[in-house]
Amino acid sequence: MGGLEVPTWDPETAILIGTILFEAIVLYVGYGGLERLVGPRLMKLLVGGGSDAR
Repeated sequence: MGGLEVPTWDPETAILIGTILFEAIVLYVGYGGLERLVGPRLMKLLVGGGSDAR
């Protein structure tokens, strides 16, 4: 029967996939924190001064 075999993992491949996943998580968290710190100031600078414009 084709397609029912359990694939065997090469340890190097598993380490590579784990490293890429870890890097993606670190970048996601890092950019999220950076956006929270810099985002409001940057938007205020780009869009303009106050939020009282009616």
